[in-house]
Amino acid sequence: MIVELGHYALVLGFALALAQMLVPFVGLRNNDARFIAVAPSLSIVVFIAISIAFAALTWAYVVSDFSVKNVWENSFSTKPLLYKFTGVWGNHEGSMLLWVLILALFGALVAIFGNNLPPRLKAGVLATQGTITAAFTAFLLLTSNPFIRLVPAPIEGRDLNPILQDIGLAIHPPLLYLGYVGFSICFSFAITALIEGRIDAAWARWVRPWTLTAWLFLTAGISMGSYWAYYELGWGGWWFWDPVENASFMPWLIGTALLHSALVMEKREAMKVWTILLSILAFSFALLGTFLVRSGVLTSVHSFATDPTRGLFILAILIAFIGGALILFGLRASTLRNGGMFHPISREGALVLNNLFLTTATATVFVGTLYPLFIEALFGEKISVGEPYFNMTFGPLMIPLLIAVPFGPFLAWKRGNLYGAFERLWVAAGLSLLVALVFAYVLYQAPILASFGIALAFWLIFGAIADIWAKAGLPKAKPAVAWARLKGLPRSSWGTALAHAGVGITTLGIVSVTTFEQETVLTMAPGETTQFVGYDMRFDSLEARQGPNFVYDHAVFTISKEGQTIGVVEPENRVYVASRMPTTEAGIMTMVFNQYYVSLGNKIEGTDQIVVRVWWKPMVTLIWWGTVFMTIGGVVSLSDRRLRIGAPKKIKPRRVDVVVGGPAQ
Repeated sequence: MIVELGHYALVLGFALALAQMLVPFVGLRNNDARFIAVAPSLSIVVFIAISIAFAALTWAYVVSDFSVKNVWENSFSTKPLLYKFTGVWGNHEGSMLLWVLILALFGALVAIFGNNLPPRLKAGVLATQGTITAAFTAFLLLTSNPFIRLVPAPIEGRDLNPILQDIGLAIHPPLLYLGYVGFSICFSFAITALIEGRIDAAWARWVRPWTLTAWLFLTAGISMGSYWAYYELGWGGWWFWDPVENASFMPWLIGTALLHSALVMEKREAMKVWTILLSILAFSFALLGTFLVRSGVLTSVHSFATDPTRGLFILAILIAFIGGALILFGLRASTLRNGGMFHPISREGALVLNNLFLTTATATVFVGTLYPLFIEALFGEKISVGEPYFNMTFGPLMIPLLIAVPFGPFLAWKRGNLYGAFERLWVAAGLSLLVALVFAYVLYQAPILASFGIALAFWLIFGAIADIWAKAGLPKAKPAVAWARLKGLPRSSWGTALAHAGVGITTLGIVSVTTFEQETVLTMAPGETTQFVGYDMRFDSLEARQGPNFVYDHAVFTISKEGQTIGVVEPENRVYVASRMPTTEAGIMTMVFNQYYVSLGNKIEGTDQIVVRVWWKPMVTLIWWGTVFMTIGGVVSLSDRRLRIGAPKKIKPRRVDVVVGGPAQ
C-alpha cells in the first residue's frame, strides 16, 4: 500500500509540476496577478508530493520489500541498514528520483526564501523550474519507474553493487546532485531574464546566492567522490580523468566562472550577456553529465542505465532545454545592454581573465571527454583520451590563472594599479619562494618544476592572507584598530580568502603527491617484514572472516620505525555473497598530512603468500583539506547578509508627531 501511495504521489507530482509550468507562464503572458501569485504554492506542493514518493521508496528498501523490482535488483535482506538507505540512490531509478526531489526542493526554496524577488521574476523562475521538474518526472514515469511490482515476489534480492556499499555513497551522490541540480535555478533566472528583457545589478545579486549554494555543494560532492574512489577502489589514485569525473568537473569550472562574472555584473553592471550565457552553460553541462551517466554510452561504476530508450529520452530533454535556451539567448542577447566600461588592468579585468581561463579549460576537458565518443559513433573505433592529454592541455591553463588569483582583490574597480598591487604582495611572493625552496629542494631534492608548483601553492595561500592583512590596515594600523577592521569585514571577504587559500592547499597536495609519491609491489607471507621509505612493515596475520553480506580476507600490518610502533593498517579483500563480486578495501594510516597506503592483491596458489601493493603518499590529504576550506569559504560567503537581499527597497518614512508646548497626547 505504501509503495502504491509513493507511485501515486509521483504521478501527482508530475501533474502539479505541469501546473507549476503552465499557470505562472499564463499569468506572465496575460499580466494576471492571480496566476502569478499561485507559483510559490504550486512549487511547495510539488516538493511535498515528490518527497512522499521518495519516502515510500526508502521505506521499501528499509523493510526489504522485494516485491518492488527496484528493491529486488539493488538490495539484500542482510545488508546493513545504512546501505539500505543509501541503496535508494545507488541505482538508476532511485538516483533519478533523488534528482527530481532536489529539483523540487530548489523550487520550494525559491518559493519560501525568495520574498525579496519581484513577483514576475519569481513566477518566471518557478515556472521554468516546474518545466524542468515535469520533464524529468515524465522521464521517471515513462522509462524508469522505481515502483514497478514483481508477482510473485522473490524471497531474496540481488544486492547492491558491492563497491557502492560504503559510507562515501551516503554522502557523495546527494552532495553532487545538490550541486548539479542547484545550477537549474541559475538557468531558470537566466531564461526568465531573457523572456522579461530585464537584467541588471539587482538580478546578479539575486542569482549569486543560488550560484554559490550550487557551487559549494558541487565542490563538496566532487571532493567526497574523489576520496571515496581513492580509498574504496584500492588503486591508490585520487583522480583518473574518467569521463564521469569530468562530467561533474565541467559544471564546477563553469560555475566558478559564473560566480566571478556575476560579481562584476553586480558591482559594475558589466558582462551582462556573458553572465547570462554562463548561467545557461552551467546547467547545460550538468544535463550533459546526466546524459553521459544515464544513457549507457559510458561504462563506469557511476553509470547505471543501459536501456537505449532512456538515453534517447534524456537526449531529447538535453536538446530541448539546451537548444531552446541557446536559441532564446541568440534571439534576445542583442537587446541587452552590456553596461559599464572598465580598464583591462582593474578588478573587472582580473575577473574577465579568470573567466577566460576557466572557460577555455572547460573546453579542453569537454573535447577530451567527448572526442572518443564521437569517434566511436562515427567510425566505430574505440580510442581513449587519458591523463597525458589533460596534463598537457588543462595544466598549462591553470598556471597563469593561479598566478593571477592573488592580484584580483588588490586591484581597484574600473581602473587598477598592477604595480601597486604587487607592492602589497611582494612579501607573499618572497615567502612563497623561500618556503618552496626549503620544502621542495632542501628537504626533498625536488626538480625545478615541482619547486615552482609548490611556490605557486604557497603564493595562493600567502596571497589570501595578505588580502586580509591589508584590509586590516596592517602593519601600519594599531592592533585595536586592525582588530576592529577585521571584525567589520564583510563575511564575503573572509569567504573569498578561505576559498583562495583552499585552492592553494589543494594545489600543494597535488604537486607534493604527484612528485614525491613512492610505490612498491611485493609478495609477503604472515610473519615477514619489509622496509619501505624508512618504515618497517610487518605482516602480522591474514585470516578469513564473515561480514553481514560478504566474506573477506582480513590482513594486519604493523608499521614501525627504529623499533617503535607507528600504527597498524588493515586492508581487506571482500567477496559479496549475492553477486559473488570481489572488492578491495585499502588499509590507510594517516600521519599528519601524509598517508601510508596498503592494498591487497591475489593470493599465490599453493603458498601462504599474497601480493601487496604499498604507497607512500606525502601531503596527499591536503588535496581534500583544500576543498574543505573552499566549501567553508562558500558557506561563510553565503552567510553574508548582502548575498541574501535583492535590490534596495525604499523605506517608508516613519510618522513623527511634532509636539508644541507640551507632551504628545
